[in-house]
Amino acid sequence: MIIIDMQPVLRLAVVACAGVINVSLIGAAAQTVDPADLVKQARQLNDEGKQDAALALYRQALERSPDLVDAHLGAGAALDLKGEYQEARQHFEKAIQLAPEAGKNRALTNMGISYAFEGNAKNASTFYRQVFDRQMAAGELADAAGTANALARIYLECRDLDNAFKWYQTGYETSRREPKLPGDQVDLWDLRWAHAQARIAARKGNAREARKQMAIVKTILDKGTNPDQQIQYAYLAGYVDLYLKDYRGAIAELEKADQTDPFILSLIAQAYEKTHDAARAREYYTKVLASNAHTPNNAFARPMARKKVAGG
Repeated sequence: MIIIDMQPVLRLAVVACAGVINVSLIGAAAQTVDPADLVKQARQLNDEGKQDAALALYRQALERSPDLVDAHLGAGAALDLKGEYQEARQHFEKAIQLAPEAGKNRALTNMGISYAFEGNAKNASTFYRQVFDRQMAAGELADAAGTANALARIYLECRDLDNAFKWYQTGYETSRREPKLPGDQVDLWDLRWAHAQARIAARKGNAREARKQMAIVKTILDKGTNPDQQIQYAYLAGYVDLYLKDYRGAIAELEKADQTDPFILSLIAQAYEKTHDAARAREYYTKVLASNAHTPNNAFARPMARKKVAGG
């Protein structure tokens, strides 16, 4: 039994029984619990990987406040993490309808991510393009550039390389429309554009172009204007090696990259599979499942990891 303190006069008991988690509110004050408090507790449970318990709280919050956008978004995210995509999208659709103007882009983006969990770039793009168009109309060029890159990434990982190139280019060109872009930001967007082109070239099996773009990335990083991006080079080198079929090289590089990123962990797992090291591959797929973020990185990694771990 997990006891979660909600208020001094109220406790929430989450009881696991026969594989099903039942949630009951204890005490006469149960009906007075603020739905926002339930959402806060649900988020914590989701972060801990307890999606069923989180969903029970999100549903209680929605019983009290059916139009609570954060509860719909949270429930949708937890359902995506469980692989229950259709039900997740019902919540995201409701969130899109209910969200105030300032929160609309967040709800639309979450719906796009939901489709990324299924590898459905076509439907994901419907929502990302809405966000991009809204940001462009509002003159939010930096945000629009980031959205274009996020959509490009979904196309890339769904193996639609032409649309990936198109949207990475759109992101780059949009960033350059920002008036008086600081020098470090110019370098950052040059880096992102070369980084993207290297990955696309690797997916096409074009080693020469991939290495050329990698050299551009390295030159920009060596300028020192974006020190926080240094770790991205190991990821790039490993990604390129993986898709150019240098699997041991990929492992060596990717193990120097961000080990909290589920996508990078999934790439390492795939590389170990290619070297016929099933035990190490499973180890990394299991690590992927420790991430409970509702992000594109996890959308690309978690469904595969779940299948691999379940399949033994």
